[in-house]
Formats: sequence, C-alpha cells, structure tokens
Amino acid sequence: MTKQEAAARKEIFRKVAAYYRRFHTKPAFRAGETFVNYGGRVYDEKELVSLTDTALDFWLTSGRYCAAFEARLGAYLGVKHVSLVNSGSSANLLAFMALTSPKLGKRQLKSGDEVITVAAGFPTTVTPIIQYGAVPVFVDVALPSYNIDCSLLEKAISKKTKAVMLAHTLGNPFDLKAVKAFCVKHNLWLIEDNCDALGSLYAGKYTGTFGDLGTSSFYPPHHMTMGEGGAVYTNNPQLKRLVDSFRDWGRDCWCPSGQDNTCDNRFTRKFGELPAGYDHKYVYSHFGYNLKATEMQAAVGLAQLEKFPAFARARRKNWTYLRKALAKHSGKLLLPEPAPHSDPSWFGFLVTVKPSAGCTRDRLVAHLEGKKIQTRMLFAGNLLKHPCFDELRGSGKGYRVIGKLENTDRILNHTFWVGVYPGMTRPMLAYVAASFDSFFG
Repeated sequence: MTKQEAAARKEIFRKVAAYYRRFHTKPAFRAGETFVNYGGRVYDEKELVSLTDTALDFWLTSGRYCAAFEARLGAYLGVKHVSLVNSGSSANLLAFMALTSPKLGKRQLKSGDEVITVAAGFPTTVTPIIQYGAVPVFVDVALPSYNIDCSLLEKAISKKTKAVMLAHTLGNPFDLKAVKAFCVKHNLWLIEDNCDALGSLYAGKYTGTFGDLGTSSFYPPHHMTMGEGGAVYTNNPQLKRLVDSFRDWGRDCWCPSGQDNTCDNRFTRKFGELPAGYDHKYVYSHFGYNLKATEMQAAVGLAQLEKFPAFARARRKNWTYLRKALAKHSGKLLLPEPAPHSDPSWFGFLVTVKPSAGCTRDRLVAHLEGKKIQTRMLFAGNLLKHPCFDELRGSGKGYRVIGKLENTDRILNHTFWVGVYPGMTRPMLAYVAASFDSFFG
C-alpha cells in the first residue's frame, strides 16, 4: 500500500468514525416507550471502520480477514482448527456432513444410521440428519436445565447409532461429562451445537471444544455478530479437511482463494478415473456446497471478537440480575439453573409457567409484549409437532422417539424467554423485573 493510499484510508476511517458517533447513537431508554429487545447488535465505530477497510480492498470472497478471524477464534477457544462459514445453520450442516465422508472408513455415517438428539431446540440441529437420510432418535430433556436427560441415553442406543448431536440450550451446557463418556463407551461421534453458548464454560473449558466438532452462529442476536456467519471447529485435522472440502464445493484441493499449487502437486497426481495430472483445483472428493463467508463478514467479526469477553461478562451479569429479581416468583415460575460444574454465557433467561401460577404462558407473554418487552419461545418447543414433520409422522418412518417427551411438551406449552444480551442496561432489566411484578401483583 502506498503512502498516499494509507493516508486516504486514514481520512476515510476518521470520517466513518464521526459518522458512527453522529448517526448510530441510540436515544436513552424510556420505560414503556422503548422496546426491550430479546437480542441485538452491540457495536461501535470499530466495526464500521473494519468493514470499510475491507470494502476498500474490494476482495469480495474469503481472504485475509477470514484467515485472521479463524486464527483468533481458535486461539480464544483453545482449538487447533476453525472453518469460517456463512451461517450457524451451515456450520451444523458441515459438521454433520463431514461425518458422512467415505474417507472415515468404518466410522462413516451412512443413510439409515441413527443420531441421538432432542426435539426441544432449533430445527437446524436436526435438519442435516433428516435431509441426509439418517435417523434422528429423540430423547426427552430435563428441567430446569432444558438439556438432554442423560439417564435416557442408554435406552436410545442401537446397533445403528453412530453419533450424538446436541445443542447447549440458551448457553446452559448439557452434561458434557456424561454425554462424552457415553460417546466414548459406544465409539460415537459427538457434535456440539454451540450456537447459543459461545463463551460458556464447563469444568473450566469452553463448550464446543469437548466433542469431535463444535459449531457457532454469528447472526445478529447471538453472542457476537458478523450479520450472517458461523464457524465449525475441531482439534481433528482430518475432520478440518473434510469440513473445508464440503464447504468449498466438495473439492479435494485445499488452496485458499486466489492461491494455486500450495501442494506443489497440482498437475502430477492421479485421482479416480480422471486423466493423470488432471488439475487438482478441479478434483472433487465429495458432493459439496459453497458455504464460505466473505471478507466483509469477517471484518465485522474481528472487531466483535475483541469485545467478546466483555459481551460474555455482561450476559452473565444480566442473567444474574433477573434470576435474583424474579426469585420472589419461584412459586409460580420455574426459574433456570446453571448446569453443575458450569459457568454459562447465557443467550437468554428461560422461564416455565407452573400449574400453580394461576395463569397461562400466553397471558404472561401478552402482558410483557404489551409492555414492549420482546419474548421468544424456546425455538421449536417440540419439533415433532411442527408441519415439517407431517410427512415423516404420517409414514411412521424416518425417526425414533424414546418415551413420551413429557418435558419437551411442557416446554412447548409453558416455556418462554426474555433477553440478557449486552445491550440491556440496568434500567431495562429493572423494567423487565417490574413488569413481571405487576403481572403477578
């Protein structure tokens, strides 16, 4: 970069920062008038400057920012390999599809094999299993953890079981000790959907790093954002290569975008029935996708990653405030509890309306929404009750259920959550607590 270009960029960045201060500042919170969102973007001029920097480069696909983000997220989590992708849903897809590679030999996950999971969660934890033709085996959850009931794991196992794929519900880690031991005992793959739990700790170690593969989402309401974006991480170099292959069209080549012949064997090898010396950049070892992230996304993500430790602290602080403030309503509301040996980076504050409350969840939700406090269900509640399962339900094939999923149905009918994201101020939290108080009198 020339001195003239560097000087020009510096002036542009100065003006972008000034633009942020003038046009992106928010008015002060006014109770009953300002919406209390369940989540949202928390950013400053650094994200806008970083985004402008990559826009001036005009390198539109993955490049130096993507590589830097992968390295820094890996360093934060303490994992060897990170693959940046275009969404958390794509991250789950790639983590699953990596296990379907024939390069894994006897451990390859094939159509008809079973994967243990839960129905109380977000659909894209389950979607890849079904779309590939594997069989999800649904196990009930325990309350108040809202995570898998590990006492049912042995009942879910069969000769066809190959993997366990679970999310840490709203940041609260599932029982990793029990699940990990179960997977080791039965030689099963473990995928941790960490999309709602980035920064959560279990036994002093970050969630998403216990299994064979972990995933994250960087959608705006999540723990940090790059607009759309996600990541897959692992300590297994073979799985890293497989994730990248499926992400990058299924190609066998591992050259980064814009680079050629990093293996020094681009035109010298033999693959399958291709002619000897066929260009390695166009050899495909899998039926893959194009799920790469862009430089613009990574530029925002890098600025967010610098703030992330403070984001996680704010989430813990906000959750603790609500937990203390709502303790007086514990006779009517089932309040959340962190998993043993954990320190969650909470995504939200879950409550379940008890039968003793004398009201329905819908009435309480309507009251809060009327106060301009956003609420959300625990995603699908019970995924099996949704229209996407109509065809599978009618055929009686395509999935198994262990027991009656009683707690899953309780969540479907009686559970919701409110936000604890870093943009929530103390006056907002106090207003949320007061709104619960006014409902229960």
